[in-house]
Amino acid sequence: MKSLLIAGTDTDTGKSVLTTALIAYWQIYYKDRPLGVMKPIQSGVGDLELYLDLFTLNQSPESITPLYLETPVAPPIAAEVENKTIDLAPIWQAFTSLQKSKELVMVEGLGGLGSPITHELVIADLARDWKLPTVLVVPVKLGAISQTVANVALARQYRVPLIGFVLNCTHPCTPTQQEQWAPISLIESLTQMPILGTLPYLENPRDVSQLTQAASRLDLERFFIY
Repeated sequence: MKSLLIAGTDTDTGKSVLTTALIAYWQIYYKDRPLGVMKPIQSGVGDLELYLDLFTLNQSPESITPLYLETPVAPPIAAEVENKTIDLAPIWQAFTSLQKSKELVMVEGLGGLGSPITHELVIADLARDWKLPTVLVVPVKLGAISQTVANVALARQYRVPLIGFVLNCTHPCTPTQQEQWAPISLIESLTQMPILGTLPYLENPRDVSQLTQAASRLDLERFFIY
């Protein structure tokens, strides 16, 4: 696998936390293998940009975020506000360039699979067209089940190569709350897709040791396939 898309069932699911946890793990256990990281479009200041100063990546800022929009709303709306045009050609060129020089390219999406990139395209279009194996981050909260089922239905409609889900405790919660809000057996039964692990609530998501430990709890063979 040369690429991996980290998508969410919605905004604020913890995609950046999962992405940086995987980076932290990779740079300890696969440090001799080149890793690429990318967020194709960023609207407003994103967590990934804040976390990336924790790591040494042999990449230019433009290859990490080829298109940056200052307005923190959906990209097509932000582009209108800023009188800009969203051109996917240079974004695709940045991605394919990384694929040529890196063993794995991790792409962090924006919002859910239905989040718009342009007035015609959503993240699911990008995942399909770029042939990106995709992991969905599911926040442990009320509504997690329905959001997951809906995103899986969209993934199948768009023929997205979905790998599975990662549950993410975006806030402190008890094991009972986790089981009631995001029951693993029920989600897997309804979607016929595996849950690849659970990220615990991280008090300091910029702590590399915490990130690495969190990543080690996941089914990493499904993420890092050679």
